[in-house]
Amino acid sequence: MRAFQLLAQPWWVNLLVLVPFAVFLGFRRGGLRLTWIQLGAAAVFAIAFGFVEAAVVVYLRAAVGLLHGYLGTLADVRRSIASYDQSKSINDFPPSLLAIEVWREAATIIMLACVAILSASRMRERWAVFLWTFAIWDSAYYAGLWATIRWPASLRELDVLFLIPVPWVSQVWFPLLVSGLMVLAILLNKKKIYTVTCPGYRGQ
Repeated sequence: MRAFQLLAQPWWVNLLVLVPFAVFLGFRRGGLRLTWIQLGAAAVFAIAFGFVEAAVVVYLRAAVGLLHGYLGTLADVRRSIASYDQSKSINDFPPSLLAIEVWREAATIIMLACVAILSASRMRERWAVFLWTFAIWDSAYYAGLWATIRWPASLRELDVLFLIPVPWVSQVWFPLLVSGLMVLAILLNKKKIYTVTCPGYRGQ
């Protein structure tokens, strides 16, 4: 079993752990005017998108021969997953597929940003929805991988988190911790929204 590793690579990736605290303090004054419907719809999108992302990663690993047993059943893949090392897979990727991976990641950020823009009218809420959706999507991605191929086998597995501008590598617990703190920061800043109705008012 892999030993616990505290730091991610490159060094500046570790600064991500400060982002949820900055978000919490930044949105503390004034709170966030987001409804449970907005957060719920964004969360459902993020969960579904996370599973799609996990499926794409499985297909790509199978395409380059890094996922043994994929020609059989999911049980065959799960039995062979013990020899799988996600952190080293980036070195085995053909340049063509690696280029597609980079563009796929960029497209992912654009999609999450579009959901945020469509979900709220003010910039602070848009940022909050983007971070909320990103955090849930990232967690759902790992859940999707585990549900299908039983990877990661533990939270100490090394993973390539992102490729832009250079590969980010850390154990799986690190992005899950940042994502969990981000969700908590958004929830703690959500304001209660009251609907005021006037007797006799029928609207337009």
